[in-house]
Amino acid sequence: MMRGIVLPMALMLLVALPAAPAWSTKMETTSASTDALDARLKKLETELRCLVCQNQTLADSNASLADDLRREVRELALAGKSDEEIKSYLVARYGDFVLYKPPVQANTWLLWFGPFALLIGGGAIWWIVLRRRARLLGPASPVPEGDAHGARALLDDEDDLAH
Repeated sequence: MMRGIVLPMALMLLVALPAAPAWSTKMETTSASTDALDARLKKLETELRCLVCQNQTLADSNASLADDLRREVRELALAGKSDEEIKSYLVARYGDFVLYKPPVQANTWLLWFGPFALLIGGGAIWWIVLRRRARLLGPASPVPEGDAHGARALLDDEDDLAH
């Protein structure tokens, strides 16, 4: 029984043994080109937005979709695409939202200028409310001299009682 198992195992080992060096070696690429590619990809990932997180760059996000987008960006870069070609591809696929700093154009005006418009509008409403309140209250009338002395005397009497 043991002989029946040993022979096939020995044959498998004999066939697999020549391939062992191929399994143990790693594909060596030049360190400089890998470092340059990694730096390029990191810069590109900081210019792209995570589509799930919305307020994080692709480099900062831990979402699974961000991993997929990073993988896609790497594949495009390895295929020889320039940064602008990669961005154009992603914009065509996902829209301007994928860019962390979208361009100023007609369809993004609200995005760029909306916060300033809200700030100016809020300031204008605040100014109008203050003006109306001042107009309704009118100018402050001075306190008559006798009333001021009476109020001071009352306050002084309360201070004496407290001690």
